[in-house]
Amino acid sequence: MKLSDIRREYIQGGLRRKDLMPNPFIQFEHWLQQAIDANISDPTAMTVATVDSDGQPFQRIVLLKGSGEDGFLFYTNLGSRKAQHIEHNNRVSLHFPWHMLERQVHITGRAQKLSAIENFKYFSSRPKESQLAAIASHQSSRISARGVLEGKFLELKQKFAKGEIPVPSFWGGYRVIPDSFEFWQGGEHRLHDRFLYTQSGGHWEIDRLAP
Repeated sequence: MKLSDIRREYIQGGLRRKDLMPNPFIQFEHWLQQAIDANISDPTAMTVATVDSDGQPFQRIVLLKGSGEDGFLFYTNLGSRKAQHIEHNNRVSLHFPWHMLERQVHITGRAQKLSAIENFKYFSSRPKESQLAAIASHQSSRISARGVLEGKFLELKQKFAKGEIPVPSFWGGYRVIPDSFEFWQGGEHRLHDRFLYTQSGGHWEIDRLAP
């Protein structure tokens, strides 16, 4: 079968203006909870898109670790490629692909570093192995073999076998403060439903977009 022949109909129902919450944060939480209740694999997985100093876009999948009207949280190595991009240009976009529900959410906004206290709280809540991995991996740097990474992990595991693991200075989180939200629901015959929320004068305006 040719790739161009692969297609399916979206039949799980449409999205109408009357179905939307006036507040996009509440609308997002509603859809996120439905994704969780549907037992979707990795419902908090999101694509984070950044742009480097040459204008080259990059995307990668990370996990959402907090959301609310103050923004959307994720954590990373502060020396990673994405962090370097954000240092140069803090405009980012987030994308949640909930294929099983025939839904997508796209968010644009600005990324801001979290405080040391916020970083400590989350780092301390992680499993010990995840804490060790954060220290062992200098994310995005070149390594000669996987064994180098595994050796560093085992070295750290022995070092901190009986003690608390300190938050590394090169690890932390970002809060993405949204400027826009787009909620997409698949529709029959490719007549998908798309609604865009944008801020205007202190409130959110909602516009329907053609598919």
